[in-house]
Amino acid sequence: MLTANYDLLSVKPGQKILDAGCGAGRHCFEAFRRGMDVYGLDYSAEEVKKVMYSLAAAEEKDKAKGGKWQTLTGDVHNLPFADNYFDRIICSEVVEHTWQDTKVLRELARILKPRGRIAVTTPTYFTEYVYDKLSPLYFTNPGGHIRKFLPRELSEKIQRAGLQVYALRFAHGYHSAYWTLRCIFGLENENHPVAKAYRWALVQTFYSPRMFKLEKLFDYICPKSMIFYAWKPEGKGANAQEKFT
Repeated sequence: MLTANYDLLSVKPGQKILDAGCGAGRHCFEAFRRGMDVYGLDYSAEEVKKVMYSLAAAEEKDKAKGGKWQTLTGDVHNLPFADNYFDRIICSEVVEHTWQDTKVLRELARILKPRGRIAVTTPTYFTEYVYDKLSPLYFTNPGGHIRKFLPRELSEKIQRAGLQVYALRFAHGYHSAYWTLRCIFGLENENHPVAKAYRWALVQTFYSPRMFKLEKLFDYICPKSMIFYAWKPEGKGANAQEKFT
């Protein structure tokens, strides 16, 4: 279940990619499968361990196809990498967890190579507003979401960080209903029969090409996430319309 589109990022084997706030590592695995040099970073040591074990298993299973990888714990506010280090970066569902989003975006821009590309994803303002109204726990859980973004607001912040937005997409239309049900029937009870039944149906869609295609329609009607794609101009004041790689 990928949020970022690798084709829009124009990824290539051998490129260095950072999954900043990798969580369970879904974007790491796809990047590894495509032969990239993967760096998976997360604040949670437990999540990093899970990603490490999974990538090690994937490497052992198919050494010929996968790229290189490493995992590490870290803070997206102060990234432990040199300037202009990565060809591609994915920061998926992270900025809504922090009030210092501007600092995070500047850090990501700092370590991205000139002409490199980045995908920044976050929940849509509408779905976050609905969940906030339905459940008092949604924005009060420790480590959970603490803010929501209007598209223009986040786009402007990305550009103020020194990046140029070239695309906006939406994803996970089916997931909007799932979290609505979770909020209605108790956010803390993920095994409520209604939410559990919908989650089961949601998993089945992964194996159905027809249902997968249908979700693209729901991505426009009721998307759960919005994804900004941006690139880093060469030098201060670079032409934003310059062709990028």
